[in-house]
Amino acid sequence: MYTLRVRFSAFTLARNAISFHANWPQLWRSPAPQSHYDVIIIGGGGHGLATAYYLAKEHGIRKVAVIEKGWLGGGNTGRNTTVVRSNYFHPESAHFYDFSLRLYEGLSLELGFNVMLSQRGIVTLAHNTHQLELLTRWANALKLNGVDGELLSAARVRDWLPLLNDSPTARYPIAGGLLQRRGGIARHDAVAWGYARAADERGVDIIQNCEVLGFIRQGERVIGVETTRGQIRAPKMGLAVAGHSSVLAAQAGFRLPLTSYALQAFVTEPVKPILRSVVLSLATGTYLSQSDKGELVVGGGLDLFPSYAQRGNLPTLQGIVAGLIELFPCFSRLRLLRQWAGVVDVVHDSTPIIDKAPVEGLYLNCGWGTGGFKAIPGGGFVFAHLLATGSSHPLAEGFSLRRFSTGALIDEAAAAGISH
Repeated sequence: MYTLRVRFSAFTLARNAISFHANWPQLWRSPAPQSHYDVIIIGGGGHGLATAYYLAKEHGIRKVAVIEKGWLGGGNTGRNTTVVRSNYFHPESAHFYDFSLRLYEGLSLELGFNVMLSQRGIVTLAHNTHQLELLTRWANALKLNGVDGELLSAARVRDWLPLLNDSPTARYPIAGGLLQRRGGIARHDAVAWGYARAADERGVDIIQNCEVLGFIRQGERVIGVETTRGQIRAPKMGLAVAGHSSVLAAQAGFRLPLTSYALQAFVTEPVKPILRSVVLSLATGTYLSQSDKGELVVGGGLDLFPSYAQRGNLPTLQGIVAGLIELFPCFSRLRLLRQWAGVVDVVHDSTPIIDKAPVEGLYLNCGWGTGGFKAIPGGGFVFAHLLATGSSHPLAEGFSLRRFSTGALIDEAAAAGISH
C-alpha cells in the first residue's frame, strides 16, 4: 500500500508539472472581499494569519478577513532567517517566547502541514570574561523562568562547533557559550502556508493584493478601511504589519514609539552538512545556520538608519561577512547567492506591543523588532485573545502601550536586540 501511494504521488507530481500546475489544488481560496466582517486583520504575514486561525479555532470567530497589500507572506515572514528560540532574560519575555516555542513544537500536527521545525539547538558565543559573565546571568535567569539552557565551556563549544576559529591569534577567542537545545529553525513559507490553509478551512477570507488606503471613521471610532478593492467594514481591526505599523498608525491619526529599520541577511552556495546548530556571536552580532538545502543562512545587526527599503546596504553586509569569516575562516571560499532585507519595527525596550490602539476599534500587534518569526504562534494566539475578549492575555499583559507612560519597560536588548 505504501509503495502504491508513493507511485501515485510521483505520478500526480509529474502530471501537474506537465500541465504547468493547471490542476494543482489550491491551499486556500481567493475570495472577493465582503462588505462587512466581524474582524479585519491588516497584514497577511505570519502574525496576521496566525491571529485569524486562533480567532476561528479558539474563539469561534470565523467571519474574519485577512487583507494583504501584496502576496501572502511576502513581507518579513518571507524575509527572515527562520530562527526559533525562547532563551530570553526577563520573565515576561521568557514565558511568552517559551509558550510560542511550545506551539511551534506541535504546529505541524495541529495544522496538518509540515512547518519543517528543526530543533538543532542555538549556541550563543562568549569571547571574553565579561560576555561569559553575561551568559552566566542569562543561564541563571532561564533556570528561574523554567526555560531550558545550559552553559558550555570553551572546550565543549569547540566540540559542538569544530569549525570555529580556534587559533591562538584569533580576534575573537572562544570563552564559552550558552546552548538552548530546543532552539532551531523552521521553514518560513511553510509556517505562513500552514496557517493560511488552516484559517481558510475555518472560513477565514484571505484577500491578497488589497492595499489599505485609509480608515473609515464614525466619530472617534474606526469602523472600516478604504482599500484598493473597495470599502471593508468591521467593528474590530487588528494591525499586524511589522515595519509598516507606523505608516498605518499615522493614517489612523496617532504615533507609535517605534522606529523602522532594514534587517538584512544572505545565503551562500550550498555545501554538505557542516554546521550542527544555529550560532550567534556576542562580539560580532553575526549569526548563522545551515538550511536543509545546504546553504548557510547568515545575518547580523540592523542597518542603523530608519528605512522602509527591503534591500539593506553594502557596508552592513560587509560587516556581517567580516564577522562570519572571523568566526569561521573556512567559509571565506563560499560564494554568496542572494541577499535580502526585511523592514523591522524596533521599540525602545526591544519588547513588542500587544494592546488596544489609542483609536477605538483598532488593535496593535507590533514592535517585534528582529524577533517576529519566532513569535508567530504565540503572537497570533495572544492577539486573537485580545481581539476576541477585549482584554490582554496573561502572557501579554506586560506588552501594553501603558508601560511607556508608567516606566515599566521590559529591556530585552541583550536577548532580543542582537541581530535576531
